[in-house]
Amino acid sequence: MPATRTSILPDCRPLLADPDDLTLVFQPIADLAAARTAGWSALARFPGTAGPEVWFAAAAELGLAAELEALALTKALAALPLLPDDTFLTVAVSAALLDSGPVQEALADAGDLRRVVVELTGPPPADLPELQRRTTVLRARGARVALHDPGRGIPDLRHMAALRPQLARLDRALLADAGTDPVTTALVEAVAGFAERTGARLLGSGVETAGELAALVGLGVPLAQGWLLGRPVPDLQPLTPESARLVRAQVVRARVPETVASLLRPVRRCEADAPAPGMPPAVVVGPLGEPLALLLADLRTGAACTVPVSLQVAPSADIAGTLHRALARPAARRFDPVVCTDAGGAVLGLLRVDDLASAACSR
Repeated sequence: MPATRTSILPDCRPLLADPDDLTLVFQPIADLAAARTAGWSALARFPGTAGPEVWFAAAAELGLAAELEALALTKALAALPLLPDDTFLTVAVSAALLDSGPVQEALADAGDLRRVVVELTGPPPADLPELQRRTTVLRARGARVALHDPGRGIPDLRHMAALRPQLARLDRALLADAGTDPVTTALVEAVAGFAERTGARLLGSGVETAGELAALVGLGVPLAQGWLLGRPVPDLQPLTPESARLVRAQVVRARVPETVASLLRPVRRCEADAPAPGMPPAVVVGPLGEPLALLLADLRTGAACTVPVSLQVAPSADIAGTLHRALARPAARRFDPVVCTDAGGAVLGLLRVDDLASAACSR
């Protein structure tokens, strides 16, 4: 069986003989509070279409996992002189291979490690005290230690606290289910508690949408990485001005987390005697922009229908209180959008009940 599996995996021995075939790309890590580039993650890339995880699995089957990790580590650490001031570089190392000769040699050849974050991946070795000793040596040389997705890859957070990590990476899939799945929510809360006890900063990874970025900001996660903020490229590219503006906008919205203003969605408006503005939802307004009715889609037929405005609030309204009022409406209108109006009574936008529920659960 092992021989059959090895035959379908790439042979990494030619790559180790010609290390130029392994290349590195770098993805920026954003400091969300400052909207600036905090550092980069070094990511290995291999020839062909197989991903890095396939190549490392192939190397492990041939007993060459440490050699391949050491090669990627050496190439990543070669970029240290190019780092701008006050930034860092994260490099991935399997926790079980940190004590191996090739990996230790690659770290020793790098010299000064003050701007390096060694990110431990995968399950820890059986000899946890030896791993702790190795991380202590790394810290003595100036390196910082990070845990990759401690909520999944390393099940016992209490034991891993002995490593005193300075960084803990949260996987995108874990964050995506937080607030909706009770088990995942409890796990995220456990990791957050682990970070608070150990002093580790949380890094949210795999950020691809503005909504995911907003969730990280709302959770108070200080660092983020993902395609929304910058794609992996061969050189150390900082956050683009557009990404920095997006981060600043989300931080500003998070400063009023208890009010419905941060959840406001735009909506089309139409006057009472005007033709319907196409697909719902829309708000029928009076001469002063005040809401008269809602144009919604019937849940059973999908046809547009006009219904009364059953709840309207100011943008300063409390999220939890607004949700309570929305759910207290008659059953037929309970999940209708809530209309948000300004001080003069004009429509500002709509609030969806599911947005209110998600925001209330995350607090």
